[in-house]
Amino acid sequence: MFYLFLFFVVVTLIVLLFIGIHPTFGGNAMKKQKTAYSKFDNFSNGKFVNQVPTKMSMSAMDLLSMIKDFIAGRKDRSPSGPIQESVMDWNKINSEKDSLTWFGHSAFLLSIDNKKLLVDPMLGPVASPVSFAGSKRYGNNMLHIIDEMTFLDAVFITHDHYDHLDYSSIQRLKSKVGHFFVPHGVGAHLNRWGVAKEKVIELNWWDEIAFQGLTVALTPSKHFSGRGIFNRDTTLWGGWVILGKNTRVYTSGDGGYDSHFKEIGKKYGPFHMTLIEGGQYDKRWAWVHMTPEEAVQAHLDVNGKNMMLIHWGAFTLAYHAWTEPVERALQKANEANVNLITPKIGETVSLTGEVTVPFSAWWGS
Repeated sequence: MFYLFLFFVVVTLIVLLFIGIHPTFGGNAMKKQKTAYSKFDNFSNGKFVNQVPTKMSMSAMDLLSMIKDFIAGRKDRSPSGPIQESVMDWNKINSEKDSLTWFGHSAFLLSIDNKKLLVDPMLGPVASPVSFAGSKRYGNNMLHIIDEMTFLDAVFITHDHYDHLDYSSIQRLKSKVGHFFVPHGVGAHLNRWGVAKEKVIELNWWDEIAFQGLTVALTPSKHFSGRGIFNRDTTLWGGWVILGKNTRVYTSGDGGYDSHFKEIGKKYGPFHMTLIEGGQYDKRWAWVHMTPEEAVQAHLDVNGKNMMLIHWGAFTLAYHAWTEPVERALQKANEANVNLITPKIGETVSLTGEVTVPFSAWWGS
């Protein structure tokens, strides 16, 4: 019994040492920053909190049912073969026209007023702190795309989860980005990874700044954060509003459905394009991820004209079929008369004038 106890102690120490040493787990805010956070309305007892009380735990029955689902292993949770991807059109991407290019999940490149803006650049092969475990990308490793990109005016991060903030992607990006816009606390991760402090701009919910002719604001979402065992909710999460001369964009970040969408719509709508998360949902964690139907409603709440569903198409993080999010969203969008576009991964969509994409159910072929 003693040797078993000793074994567990040693294993625990090794894990804690690994978390402390390995950079992918990120950094921690300085004492001065934490003191400033304590004055925020959305910070309590050393943690960031949602606008409304939010359940952040599951019952024993929920945990048991998750284990059962994991063991059962639905085959349709991931593609049976390679998924269709579009050939990158760099001439179109690098033109002065407003455009959007999706890289799967929640990563996309925006061109607004000839400013190149990259959002949630998770382009690595696995959504995990280690390469041997976690959800692997459906398609090929996309890190090489970063090498092909021109100088980026800004990178926007919605929160610090591994499927949105990727260490390997930041390592390739940091030398070719002008500024990083992040929620409070996330800057500590970037600083540990070698991003200069003067490049990082941290915001709280409803903070708004002018950036090279654009208006940028961090908006609330109902979610949580953390990259390690002991840093749950020590960094903030949210969505981004990016307003140009002709194109007004909103991306929700991760989060459950609630009244904050109507608040955002009232303050910043209408939006020419919304990018709303609607994948990786489950009734067992309905408070932190939306269903596709809720995503369409969130689009309507913020007063969006054109919509794209994100948080799907690259990783399996939930127990539904991998194509279910877009199929359900299309059905709901049709009922609600919402223009939902479904470009292929890597396809560039013009945001000038009417936003249209020739429809093809590429995920079903």
